[in-house]
Order: sequence, then structure tokens, then C-alpha cells
Amino acid sequence: MKLFYVSFLLIVVASAHASAHAFLDYSEPAVGATLSAPPAQVKIWFTEKLHHATSTIQVFDAAGREVDKKDVKFDPKNELEMGVSLGNLPPGTYKVVWNAVAIDTHHTHGTFEFTVR
Repeated sequence: MKLFYVSFLLIVVASAHASAHAFLDYSEPAVGATLSAPPAQVKIWFTEKLHHATSTIQVFDAAGREVDKKDVKFDPKNELEMGVSLGNLPPGTYKVVWNAVAIDTHHTHGTFEFTVR
């Protein structure tokens, strides 16, 4: 019986620790999306609240040039959301690079692409 309680406690602690990282939940445009018109912005929602001063999002074209307006925004009503504005993108494939720091300072990062026809 004692082993059961120890195992249960370890599972609870591990679950609480794992959920402290801000992972990508969903995005607009969606990961891997093909769009008929260029988006005005990229927004990403995370699984944890973000630390604004250290979380970033950038968008690059196929040649590696940054095409976002470098105006990372956070929704004051939704602390899980981060976004950046875009100019008028020509057809092509774009790479979104994000770095998220949860309010408890755990860091995650990732990339995804979308295509404009």
C-alpha cells in the first residue's frame, strides 16, 4: 500500500512539473497551412502563461530574411497568446520561429511553416 502512495505522488509531481512548460497549442495560420491570401499576422497560443519580456516570435521567408514587423504582441486578455504583424507577403513558404518562456521561467522553442499561394 505504501508503494502505491509513493507511486501516485511521483506521478502527480511529474505531471505538475511537465505542465509548467509553455508548449505550442495552436496557431493562426495553422501549422503547415496553405493559404490563398497572405495573413496580416501570425498568432500562437501556448499551454501556459508567457513571460512577455523574454518570449519571441519571428517569421522568415525561404531565403532566411525576417519578414515580420518585429512588433511582438501579447493579448492582455489572454496570457497564453503571442503574435507578430506581417507585411504583404508574396507567394512562398514561410518559417515561424518561436521561443516561449513560461511565467515560471521554463523555456521551450520551436518552428513551423505555412505557405502562401
